[in-house]
Amino acid sequence: MPDQLGNMRRTHHCWELGADDVDKEVVLMGWVHRRRDHGGVIFVDLRDRNGITQVVFNPLVDKEIHAKAHAIRNEYVLAVRGKVEPRPADMVNPKLKTGEIEVTVTALKILNAAKTPPFLIEDEIDASETVRLKYRHLDLRRSEMQKNLLLRHQVAAAVRDYLNKNGFLDLETPFLTRSTPEGARDYLVPSRVNPGEFYALPQSPQIFKQLFMISGFDRYYQIVRCFRDEDLRADRQPEFTQIDIEMSFVGEDDVMKLAEGMMTRLFKRVLGVKLKRPFAQLTYDEAVGRYGLDKPDTRFGLELKDISDIVAGSNFNVFANAVKKGGIVKALNAKGCIDFSRKEIDDLTEFVAVYRAKGMAWIKVKENEWQSPITKFFSDEEKKALAKRIDMEPGDLIFFVADQPKVVNEALGHLRNHLGKTLGLIDEKEYHFLWVTRFPMFEYDETEKRLQALHHPFTSPLEEDYDRLKDEPLSVKSRAYDLVLNGFEIGGGSIRIHQRRLQEKIFEALNMDRKTYQGKFGFLLEALDSGAPPHGGIAIGYDRLVMLMCGESSIRDVIAFPKTQKAACLLTRAPSETSKTQLDELSLKLKPITK
Repeated sequence: MPDQLGNMRRTHHCWELGADDVDKEVVLMGWVHRRRDHGGVIFVDLRDRNGITQVVFNPLVDKEIHAKAHAIRNEYVLAVRGKVEPRPADMVNPKLKTGEIEVTVTALKILNAAKTPPFLIEDEIDASETVRLKYRHLDLRRSEMQKNLLLRHQVAAAVRDYLNKNGFLDLETPFLTRSTPEGARDYLVPSRVNPGEFYALPQSPQIFKQLFMISGFDRYYQIVRCFRDEDLRADRQPEFTQIDIEMSFVGEDDVMKLAEGMMTRLFKRVLGVKLKRPFAQLTYDEAVGRYGLDKPDTRFGLELKDISDIVAGSNFNVFANAVKKGGIVKALNAKGCIDFSRKEIDDLTEFVAVYRAKGMAWIKVKENEWQSPITKFFSDEEKKALAKRIDMEPGDLIFFVADQPKVVNEALGHLRNHLGKTLGLIDEKEYHFLWVTRFPMFEYDETEKRLQALHHPFTSPLEEDYDRLKDEPLSVKSRAYDLVLNGFEIGGGSIRIHQRRLQEKIFEALNMDRKTYQGKFGFLLEALDSGAPPHGGIAIGYDRLVMLMCGESSIRDVIAFPKTQKAACLLTRAPSETSKTQLDELSLKLKPITK
């Protein structure tokens, strides 16, 4: 059957041709990247997802085709047939793979015209993210975005290849399931055939992958879409993708070894980067103690030092009183930063205030003295102890925060990251992986005034802490582990609970009565009673991993059609209102919205 292409069929992509192809007749198809008219000869940079080839419309070759080419504008869709010829020596473009050749056009089909785009289809564009997301179909034409999505594909292919070769099965889990909110809000889906009842989109396939283990499938994986109705940040989306893995008859070391092997293979295959194994490990307490955060960037130093014991009896009441009230005092030594101005120090004080620090003391270390309003409050013995603990040397600038542990650690931890970037201490070409282990099992939610599972309630506690579940739950450590890359948590997992009575004890520690947990998780408890093997796994944040591998700062730049921070799609204008007919079919009635 005839079609618009006629007798033209693409023979090559726009990145394939080189000097070896001279004198070949080829057919190329793509979009007009640039058009230039040089004294009657028209040059067009033709672009497809693979790159650019220069095509030439010469009136001496074909006047009719040359005349037709006058209508061509940027982003027109073309099919051209022509002969590959060498470029003149003074016109060779070494920046292009195809820079040694050009194609002299002997046949042209304008497959589609195009409106002038709202921004140039180039990597360096002067367009806001809002405009880019509104015209995402155009933004995705840029080579940078195409490169990112190509790498995303390569990551998925490498992951599947590795897991398939290691005996894992790619198994699907439901998207329409029941609501079991433990953490972020669920996205609810009303049921038409069951009026008044709702499905929930899964925050993760957690329970189903455990059911696979109970069913005897032994090794499961899935590159799966998940959904969380939560406030968004640069590295968060309402719908996201994770590499979901579960294994039977394993302990923590087995899961971590598998994940390390996958990452090593992945980075070598996709980026050509050789990772060092085994990955470093820190307990949660060690990570927070040394770096302030449970996902530290270990590409640079600037470790925090706890000086609570030294200053507890000092005459500086801010420090001494903080310790008396159960708080801590920590220091961060900014080596060689003595020349920071008072304004710069004040700006950093405002920076830590974002993390609820009520203030930040400082000391500049000179050759024969300490310069600071607080030095007079310390004895010679205390000064000597501080100098040794903090490794104080002439030229150093020391920052101090005193408060409750969570405030101190978060404030100085984020200050450390900020200084690491601003002082140029980070090698952006390095990839530092780190396992953080032995997380607390629970944390206290001040808003809801109850305990919550730090990871999820299906995580197994350490066996030696079982007896503390009832009377000392906040002291219980879990068999959870997070995988951190360059200061970003890219994955989290745990050894799961595989015995019914222990699972019930965790629910009870979370202040669930039998009726509540039976109603929410009765099917899981019954499954555990069926002979559940010991099992564990990990979920890798696919979007965040790809973001780091691409060198981007936002996951929106590695997702084809992302949402904004208000969970909106500017391209399709979702979410949108619906009709009364649809609401009636779903037995729903909207409550008036007060704006």
